[in-house]
Amino acid sequence: MTEQPSGKGTERKAKRRRRSRRHNPDGTMTLVEHLYELRYRLGLALIGIGIGAIFGFVWFGVSLGPVPSLGRLLLAPYTSLPNNLKLPGTEDKLLATAPFEQFMVRLQVGLVAGTVVFSPMWLYQLWAFITPGLYAKEKKFARVFVGAGALLFLAGAALAYYVVPEALLVLASIGSGEFVNAFTADKYLSFLLALILVFGVSFELPLLVVMLNRVGILPYVKLKKWRRGIIFGLFCFAAVATPGQDPISMCVLAGALTVLFELAVQLSRLNDRRKKTEDDWSELSDDEASPLDLSTHPEQPTPESQLAAEAKQRYDDAT
Repeated sequence: MTEQPSGKGTERKAKRRRRSRRHNPDGTMTLVEHLYELRYRLGLALIGIGIGAIFGFVWFGVSLGPVPSLGRLLLAPYTSLPNNLKLPGTEDKLLATAPFEQFMVRLQVGLVAGTVVFSPMWLYQLWAFITPGLYAKEKKFARVFVGAGALLFLAGAALAYYVVPEALLVLASIGSGEFVNAFTADKYLSFLLALILVFGVSFELPLLVVMLNRVGILPYVKLKKWRRGIIFGLFCFAAVATPGQDPISMCVLAGALTVLFELAVQLSRLNDRRKKTEDDWSELSDDEASPLDLSTHPEQPTPESQLAAEAKQRYDDAT
C-alpha cells in the first residue's frame, strides 16, 4: 500500500496548476481563486523582504569582500565635507541623540537596502500574479517595460548618490563660517534616502510617456505642442521634490528629466510614424498590390447548416 499525499497540499497544487496558462489558456479565475493567489504571492514577497531586511541589517556594519559596509557607503558623502564645516570629533561619524536611535536607524536603512537588493525576488511574485492573465505579446512588452523601469530607477539612484556631496557642501556652507555642522543619523540618512528615492522614481517619467504613447493616449502631436509647458513643469517639480531645495540637486534633477523627456518624445515620434506607415496606403503606386487580403475563402458548413440543407433537399424532393 502506498501512502496517499495529504489532501490539502494536493488540492492547493492542483489549484495552482489549473491557474497556470498551460492548463487555463484564457487565464480566468474565480474571485476566491484570485484572493488565494494574491495571499500566496504576497506571503512569498513579504518573506523575501524580511530576508532582505536581515541582510541589510548585517551589511550595515560588515564589508562584503571588496564592497564596503553599507554604513560606510552612506556616510561617504558626509565625510567628503571639509573638516572645518563639521563639529570637531565628528569628522567621520554621525550623532545619535537617543539610546535606541542607532538600532532603529540601522534597522530602517537595512530594510530599505534589503528591499532594493532583493527586489528581483518580490518583483517575481508580482509578475507571477499578473502573468496568467497575459498573452505572449503582452508578456513581451511587460518584460521590456519592467526591465527598463528597473534600469532607470538604478540610474536615478546612482546619480543622486553622486549629487549628494555637492548638495551637502552647498547646504553646509550657507552659514559663511558662523555655524558648525553636526548631523544626526536619522535626519542625515532620511535626507540621503529621500533624495535617492526622488531621483529613482522621477527617472520613470520617460517610461510612463512611452507607455501612454503606445496605447494612444499621448500622441507625438500633443507632446510636441505641450513640450515647453511640460519642461517648465519638470523644473517646478524638481524645485519642490528635492528634499534639501539646494540649487545643485534641483538643477541636476531638472536637467536629467528634461533629457529623458526629450528622449521619450523622440521615441513617441518614431512609434507614431511607424503606425502611420502601417495604416497609410495613399503612397502606394498604381501598380503596387494592396496589403488587403481580398481572396475569398469558402465558408465551412456547420452541423446546423448541413441539417437545414438536408431538410430543404427532402422538401424539394417531396414537392
